Amino acid sequence: MTSDYDLVVVGGGPAGSTAATAVALRGHRVLLLERETFPRYQIGESLLPATVHGLCRMLGVADEVARAGFTLKRGGTLRWGRAPEPWQFSFSMTPRLPEPTATAFQVERSRFDEILLRNAERVGVEVRESSPVRRVLTDGERVHGVEYTDPDGTARTAHARYVIDASGNTSRIHGRVGGARVYSDFFRNLAVFGYYAGGRRLPEPNSGNIFCAAFDAGWLWYIPLRDDLTSVGAVISPEHYAAVQHDPRGAWQNMITSCPEVDRLLTDVPVATEPPYDRVRVRKDYSYWKKSLWAPGMALVGDAACFVDPVLSSGVHLATYGALLAARAVNSALDGSVPEERGFAEFEARYRREYGVFYEFLIAFYDMERNEQSYFWSAKKVTRVDVDEVAAFAELAGGVASGDTAVIATGHPHWNAASAELNNAVDRLTTGDDRVNPLLSTQVVTDTFRTGNDLQEQALYGSPLDEPGAAAPDGLTVAADGLSWVS
Repeated sequence: MTSDYDLVVVGGGPAGSTAATAVALRGHRVLLLERETFPRYQIGESLLPATVHGLCRMLGVADEVARAGFTLKRGGTLRWGRAPEPWQFSFSMTPRLPEPTATAFQVERSRFDEILLRNAERVGVEVRESSPVRRVLTDGERVHGVEYTDPDGTARTAHARYVIDASGNTSRIHGRVGGARVYSDFFRNLAVFGYYAGGRRLPEPNSGNIFCAAFDAGWLWYIPLRDDLTSVGAVISPEHYAAVQHDPRGAWQNMITSCPEVDRLLTDVPVATEPPYDRVRVRKDYSYWKKSLWAPGMALVGDAACFVDPVLSSGVHLATYGALLAARAVNSALDGSVPEERGFAEFEARYRREYGVFYEFLIAFYDMERNEQSYFWSAKKVTRVDVDEVAAFAELAGGVASGDTAVIATGHPHWNAASAELNNAVDRLTTGDDRVNPLLSTQVVTDTFRTGNDLQEQALYGSPLDEPGAAAPDGLTVAADGLSWVS
């Protein structure tokens, strides 16, 4: 049984819903296939302002997200680096974005993701849940649709001008684009995580902040989702995998006990027993990218394409931003305003640049921690980045991540300088003497948050106030509604 569409999106998470909605808003026929039935559990609960006030506003769902009652997040609190006491950073990093937009939310992904998916339906996306995709359909080198199974077990075929794979890190079809994944050795970590039925909160006005604390074996996240629900996860080296696999809950609680700053927040607090929060889960080898992100007729977005590391809560931002970029390319090709190859080249260049700036920031951020006796932290020094990873990153970013192809040749010195600059800014931040947030003076921070600020300004004002220009000298700019490219 066959149907025809302009776009088939595989996966109904934030990336899939974003891509589908952004193309449907331009009047195109879109089918979204999701293997599960929503609401469903997903990790990745801490959002950045760019998603809440930029992307969600473009999709027409910002007011619904604001009414959902999610925990307000003003920034982050960290016990990280040379400072012995926890320090704060705020999202209020530019006076051009008004105070309400200098916040984000901690969200239960089951609720947040369903809001985005149902919004996609409202704008005309045909959503089919419990419909796993079995394979892509090809005609020579071009993808032209998918084969999937509907809820009653019937095999169906959907033909489309384009397919976007947003089916996450467990994607079955990502290999059609860019071959195998390239895994990072530097970020090769293991995450074990679960939930508590409550927990103490940080002092106001930072009670909704994510709290990240370094300890000997790695670092912990502490995310206040509701008054009676807290997400707690440990990021550790893969050498712990056998112990974690043997007793995930015991290993998880041992890690929490090893970190006094988090442990004291959970004293006498019971673990969650409410499904799906009653389980302890494990993820490993989650930092990767692909050698290419599109092929004729198909693009990869979200965790199907790449993931860096959870420390800066960048996962949903990178996923939804990449999906928006892919939607721009699809819309421009469908309306004939920009040739397919040029539009998708812009998609890939911008997506790689955004992944690259977060990758560089996180290398510098890990290098800040000064626990030299720890096996985990001694392996997270810039000087320990393997030369093969520097070369792989150079191939990934093509020099655009830093705006300077010198990163290809310098590698360690480049990242060392970024780490030193970040360290100095945090030292000034903890003293509280600066009139302006000292993080704003660092190139690595401004590069990392520039795209997020541009997305928010696009949603608020119709375009970034400082037009960033194309990702390449002969590249494209963005339409006023943010949904397509302009030559």
